[in-house]
Amino acid sequence: MSHQPQVRRSAPRAAPAPDPDSDPDPDPGAGFWDALRPAERAALRAVARPRRFPPRTPLCYQGDDSDHIIVMESGWAKVTSTSEEGREVVLAVRGPGDLVCESAVLGRRERSATVAALTPVPALVVPAARFTGFLDAHPRVWLLVSETFVHRLDDADRRLRAHVSAHGARRLAILLTELAEVSARHGAPGPGGGVAIGPPLSQEELGSWMDASRETVARALGALRAEGLVRTGRRRITVVDVARLREFARTPERPRPSAFTM
Repeated sequence: MSHQPQVRRSAPRAAPAPDPDSDPDPDPGAGFWDALRPAERAALRAVARPRRFPPRTPLCYQGDDSDHIIVMESGWAKVTSTSEEGREVVLAVRGPGDLVCESAVLGRRERSATVAALTPVPALVVPAARFTGFLDAHPRVWLLVSETFVHRLDDADRRLRAHVSAHGARRLAILLTELAEVSARHGAPGPGGGVAIGPPLSQEELGSWMDASRETVARALGALRAEGLVRTGRRRITVVDVARLREFARTPERPRPSAFTM
């Protein structure tokens, strides 16, 4: 009787365990902190000093020398610049997970803007030398910092185009749509799907951001309320329907009648 050689069957290999520090690419809209992997967050905490900034407290000042960067763990802040005439202009808002006061450190120049807390802001303060050392030890994070710069340049360009092409209620609608989309990432929608704007901006601050007067903002808010697009309170705006507000913002304005039209 012939004997058939026995074939030893190897057990199937187990799938490799997932690496907790190799997460998939984050949401492009995620803040700097949310885009870090667990090991990167731990390493950054190790070189940082935790601090809590009360409302209206500057995180950094325009014109100061650069010596630290800040990662906002939660809360909201506004970025402003003061003109030679002493007028404060709102340039942007920053929210949970954002990296702030960083451009001057990496560019080795005086700070070009002031960042001030709008709400309580728990944050991580990292000396400049420690932050660059952290980046050298974690090269992937250099890309995240670069992407932060690119996104902010894109935001500034988009707002400049909105400033040129839109007026009044439509310009405000463009701004509130962007704020609603950012706020929706950090809070659950309200009854009926409404989104409360996170940064508690006054009408004066919205007007500064839009390059418009407080009266213009008040009229624009009245027009948006009449359309059923927003609800308002003191330093509080709720977008009732983000999709409808976005559509309103995209609707071309009717040409203004000329003074010479017969």
